[in-house]
Amino acid sequence: MNRPRPFIPICLLFNLGLLGAATAAPIVNTDYQETAEKITRLGLTENYAYTILSKITRIGPRLTGSPRAAAAVELIRQEMVDLGLDNVHLEPTVVGRWVRGEVEEGRLVSSLLGTLPLSICALGGSTATPEDGLQAGVLEVKSFQELRALGDKARGKIIFFNRPMDPTRIDTFQAYGEAAEQRVLGAVEAAKAGGVAALVRSLTLGESEFPHTGLMQYRPGAAQLPAAAISTRGADILSRSLKIDPELIVHLKTSCATLFPVTSYNVVGEIKGAEKPAEIILLGAHLDSWDLGEGAHDDGAGCAHIIEALRLLKLTDCRPKRTVRGVLFMDEEFGGTGGRDYARSERRKGERHLAALESDRGGFLPVGFGVGGGEAVEQKVQSWHPLLRPLGILWIGPGGGGVDISPLAESGAVLMGIVPDSQRYFDFHHSSQDVLAAVHPRELELGAIATAILGFLLAQEGI
Repeated sequence: MNRPRPFIPICLLFNLGLLGAATAAPIVNTDYQETAEKITRLGLTENYAYTILSKITRIGPRLTGSPRAAAAVELIRQEMVDLGLDNVHLEPTVVGRWVRGEVEEGRLVSSLLGTLPLSICALGGSTATPEDGLQAGVLEVKSFQELRALGDKARGKIIFFNRPMDPTRIDTFQAYGEAAEQRVLGAVEAAKAGGVAALVRSLTLGESEFPHTGLMQYRPGAAQLPAAAISTRGADILSRSLKIDPELIVHLKTSCATLFPVTSYNVVGEIKGAEKPAEIILLGAHLDSWDLGEGAHDDGAGCAHIIEALRLLKLTDCRPKRTVRGVLFMDEEFGGTGGRDYARSERRKGERHLAALESDRGGFLPVGFGVGGGEAVEQKVQSWHPLLRPLGILWIGPGGGGVDISPLAESGAVLMGIVPDSQRYFDFHHSSQDVLAAVHPRELELGAIATAILGFLLAQEGI
């Protein structure tokens, strides 16, 4: 998961979920109840989602266009074949190729405080520093507006964007979205102001020594400055040090590079609909990840949700009326080409995607589903809440999916997303801490079970 999602207050969603459950007539269908219970028993007994995640994370980080990303494609293709899914195939997509390089160094040098190491990492897409590194004075700002107001004071400086995620936001994705512009466009604004590099506070609510990477962008006409993230602890140290010694300098050295684009693949497999096979219920996640950790929560967990949901539907012999298709997309983190190419493929002719449900918020305990398509669609899905409530799903309310499935909205698909608890998500997001051990097997499995049940209901009832 790389781009921020629209914010919907948790309290509003919770109230809407309860309201929907109370006002919409629940489906009185013992077959659905039996199917949901069967899926739940099988999932909680076998916990296979964690097995899938273990296989994915064993490959390591899956940076777009890398050999490890290619290995993940083959792993999931074979997994789909072994599960006996229908129509298993790969769909090509051309992706960017960026490599971090072996050198990432940061240090603070002060006549008053001495020399202190700073924990940094290059931001995805950044150019490297000169081979010997660069060093300059530092200008700390909290916003682009503040930087612009400082005028010539920024010239020749490393621009240090030190805006933290807002801790008062209950929805951490809102806090992330509000602070993310400094990572994405910080280098552009620093260049406009005459700076020599951008140094950005990591996007996490936690205090740690671990920097968090993520995508940054350049703009035509602006110099392409090196851009790096600094750990939150390092950002606090640098900020305090600047108050003591405004004349200190920071040394940065990185060796990242952008290479030629390569061809990668989306992985597709499905359970063919028994009555309306051309009507598609898509379950999606993304295979690529950032390169500092193992991409366990972002988005190995989503991949495990989707594969396990399909496995549960297959093993419980649910016989969906419509096709339930799993798509594990490539390149969500670095440009979204996989989602766009899937939606525009010639293969889509003759298909109708009724709904697309995405999992890209980690593997924590699932608490809700965001549903697009308007009030009537929302109420229909809320009527199924009694079948999902036993899993701990508190609400079904307005929302939607993310980068990978959003292009399908152009052809009329209703976008949805599973929403796990997010309070700890950004402790791990885009960092070296996003590893298998950070994911709880039971919480992960509950997300897969909820995805399977909702996917089945959508396939039976339509939207």
